[in-house]
Amino acid sequence: MIQPISGIHHITAIASDPQRNVDFYTRVLGLRLVKKTINFDSPDVYHFYFGDERGSPGTILTFFPFSGATKGKRGMGELTFTALSIPQESISFWRKRLKGFGIPVSDTLQRFGEEVIRFTDPDGMGIELLAVTQDARTGWAGASVPEEHAIRGIAGATLNLRDPEPTAALLTQVLNYRFEQALPGKRFRYGIEGKPGEAIDLVVQDPPDQFIQSAGSVHHIAFRTATMDQQVEIQRHLQNQGVPVTEVKDRSYFKSIYFREPGGLLFEVATDSPGFATDEPLESLGTRLMLPDWVAPQREQIESKLKPIRVNYQEPWTN
Repeated sequence: MIQPISGIHHITAIASDPQRNVDFYTRVLGLRLVKKTINFDSPDVYHFYFGDERGSPGTILTFFPFSGATKGKRGMGELTFTALSIPQESISFWRKRLKGFGIPVSDTLQRFGEEVIRFTDPDGMGIELLAVTQDARTGWAGASVPEEHAIRGIAGATLNLRDPEPTAALLTQVLNYRFEQALPGKRFRYGIEGKPGEAIDLVVQDPPDQFIQSAGSVHHIAFRTATMDQQVEIQRHLQNQGVPVTEVKDRSYFKSIYFREPGGLLFEVATDSPGFATDEPLESLGTRLMLPDWVAPQREQIESKLKPIRVNYQEPWTN
């Protein structure tokens, strides 16, 4: 089978307060709000996309901010930590920056020969900053984070599973991942070519309950593929393996298919194109509420139900 998966496209989570979500990811982490649209399945809820200057596949974190949502419950079947890539020499900068905002941050950890720090966003979503030795991607310089320390994109993700073998089989037999290495304590890493933005770590833990999804929980992880033809090939391969998979869905900025991995987490395969500059100029990405054609006539009604969002990349963050 031709290698159709080239890594992680985006990771989508649930938040509570829309303005706080925007402030944290733009002012603290220095990401660009590249698209402000709506949840296609719930048009009275925003859908925010944060990433690099262009919203390149592999740099995107997206959020559904359900106002007033309670925090989710940690447990099995959860994507527990989203790892973001930073330059190798930037750990000290980020520890100082996060502490300066009053954000609790872990000691510097060592994992697979790389340094990593952990913290959570205001809703409790687990985030890691991973000091990557070789990442050719460039961060965005339009926020308050100096370009030399800017986040490069997604490095990988950690899945908490009671039994990693069925998920590992899906990764290796259907998505063309391969086993790379393991750590004592039952952490197993899978990748494609060993590049930043690919890594999926399966961690065996034993909390008593299945996680409950709400604010601070990851909703799904999307893998990237270059073309719709490759996406359809993956869809057929999933069907041949007996994995229930959706039809191709048009998400305006990419096409998507969805399915559940054996541990229960929602997986997506998204195309790299057409991208986020299809309906806004590059220089003004994320500044206007963009609506898909099928709800555009309802703009006035939709906007009346959404709390206005203010974006200021330079203003200091307060929680």
